Amino acid sequence: MGRHLNASWVATFAGAAALCGILFPCRGVFAEQVRVRYTEGLSRGFMMMHTQSGVSIAQGETTQTASNGRVTSHLVFHFKDGSVYDDTTTFTDRGMFRLLSDHLIEKGPSFKMPTDTSIDTSTGMVSVSYSEGVKTKTIHQKMDLPVDLANGMIFAIVKNIRSRPVTSVSYLATAPKPQLIKLVFTQEGRENFTIGSSTEPAIHYVMKVDIGGIKGAIAKLLKKTTADTQFWILDGGVPTYAGSEGPLYADGPIWRIDLVSPSRAESPEQSK
Repeated sequence: MGRHLNASWVATFAGAAALCGILFPCRGVFAEQVRVRYTEGLSRGFMMMHTQSGVSIAQGETTQTASNGRVTSHLVFHFKDGSVYDDTTTFTDRGMFRLLSDHLIEKGPSFKMPTDTSIDTSTGMVSVSYSEGVKTKTIHQKMDLPVDLANGMIFAIVKNIRSRPVTSVSYLATAPKPQLIKLVFTQEGRENFTIGSSTEPAIHYVMKVDIGGIKGAIAKLLKKTTADTQFWILDGGVPTYAGSEGPLYADGPIWRIDLVSPSRAESPEQSK
């Protein structure tokens, strides 16, 4: 069965995949920098977030600028209940993807633990502020951050791994204590998306998380797992994000994100 792509334009969705907490481990996978096959550029896109049953819960927008190999992306979702997911990322895409900084804000009733996380790879400083009851706590920690850190770059990266059956990168999870984990992407075949009256194939990726070591073994033993995240990238000479499904936080519900196209609003005279 084909899927429907609600977009008539190409939009680069370079936001963060908010993955943190206890997830199940994947064995024998090594993280690595992803080579840039397609450089990023100027873009603006719009999207909607839905529950698995199709109920609309949030409206989003992504913008991106690029100059001299330096890319800045901003992704924001405004939820109907007043919650906000706001991520600003700066990275380079010369040869290899390299994160420079990431600032992620999650607040409101849609998130179990409101957080404000900042990463600066030039200094290795990581700051996390989170709410626990009525109290706000802050962690400042200097870390040895790997060169393949992928926070805020997931959708740029997934467009560039098309010829590789399995790819893994590092990710800094905060739940709320900062912890390095690995994201493992596996190709799961192809599915068709409809665009107007035509059909386009999309590559289906599944992303799992490897937290490794004793913590990973305990998580598996206690069956504290979170659903995989699914991505669909339109195939062809210009790979394009077509949709995704997964949780935004540990043990969170599965939400679907789809691109949407702007449509001309009717004037009062036209609606008569």
